[in-house]
Amino acid sequence: MRPLPLLVAAALAVAGGLPAGARADAEVLIGGNVESLLDFARAQHPEFAALRLEAAAAEERVAPAGALPDPMLRAELRDVTNAMNGGAPNLLPARVGGAKYTLTQTLPWFGKRDLRRAAAAADADAAAGRARAGWLDLATRIKQTYAQHHVHLHTLRLLGEDLDLLRRLGDIARTRYANGLAPQQDALRVLTERAQLHGELAMFEGESAQASARMRSLLGRPPLHVKLRPPEQLRPVPPAAALDFVALETRLRANNPQLAQEAARSVAADQERALAYRNRYPDVTLGIAPLQTRNRVAEWELMFEVNIPLQQESRRAQERAAERMFEAAELRRDAALNQALAELGAALAGLDATRRVETLLTANVLPQAEVSLQAALAGYETGKLDFAAVLDAQRQIRRARLDLVKVRGDQQVRLAEVERLIGEEL
Repeated sequence: MRPLPLLVAAALAVAGGLPAGARADAEVLIGGNVESLLDFARAQHPEFAALRLEAAAAEERVAPAGALPDPMLRAELRDVTNAMNGGAPNLLPARVGGAKYTLTQTLPWFGKRDLRRAAAAADADAAAGRARAGWLDLATRIKQTYAQHHVHLHTLRLLGEDLDLLRRLGDIARTRYANGLAPQQDALRVLTERAQLHGELAMFEGESAQASARMRSLLGRPPLHVKLRPPEQLRPVPPAAALDFVALETRLRANNPQLAQEAARSVAADQERALAYRNRYPDVTLGIAPLQTRNRVAEWELMFEVNIPLQQESRRAQERAAERMFEAAELRRDAALNQALAELGAALAGLDATRRVETLLTANVLPQAEVSLQAALAGYETGKLDFAAVLDAQRQIRRARLDLVKVRGDQQVRLAEVERLIGEEL
């Protein structure tokens, strides 16, 4: 068997970002608990940073959405050939027949700018919801990967202890065989059990290395000189009173970023629908135009322009499209709520099941398995039980201990899922 310190060292090959002030070639350790990993990922992960920038960009688009269109300036030169004056062609305003400067400003119909601004604000809220949803998804995967890595390392320690126990059993079997009290088959069966345990060790070493690689990716591929400490402890599971479905449903409705995102999309669709109906009314363009003759302004003109909304069929189609988009957004919001509530119920049910299994294992199965193993060892040493009973008791306690480690890891997976759904830590 490979020494356990080497197994743990192999599980440390996960890197993180470089804290401020650290030398570029200095080894830095992060991790050890899931909170420090979350802090690192929040600051360093490129995908989450991109989501934050997209949300900031959407926020910057709110003000321009409600702004007036840029004014237009037009200059017209008349009689640039100077045919009327008998002179040579020219492009200077004071040396042609006349010049006209027109300054125009388009004014959308009342309320259109406010609707565009409100739609852009709703889009910004949706982008912020996407950023929060992206972070919660990333945080959930970090929590779950951390729990799985903890399970792998704890399992490796338990398998190492089982190997030590099998060595003791092998010594007892060889001694009894040498004294003619047991068949050689007992010693051979110990070797077979040890070979099987070595196979399980190799499998869990591989899974631990995979968990390390996944964690490295979740942290944003940090530099190799920053190492991740092995998981030291799991987060405490809240008491059953804190996992009431009704209370968590209220928190889910208020904080779930996916619901917030769908609600913002619904608001944006509602504003776009209102804007489609407001487009029945024309926009107005106002203008002023001074007319220059030689070196003086000889006349002033005022202009009033309005677009005529004659394409009624096209506008009605746009209004129907806006109505359908609003209805679709409302249905998506309802579907997202139904899906989130279903997932919350499933996660809570799974969490409750793992809690009951943990209680059963710690209160009944493990103590009974330990008593059975001690009794089987004593009986084998005195010749009252055969070696098969000892191996069976050893397998039972190994299975119970591994089941306990696994169920505690499953609790963390379910807990992370509940926190993702309610949008905050429990």
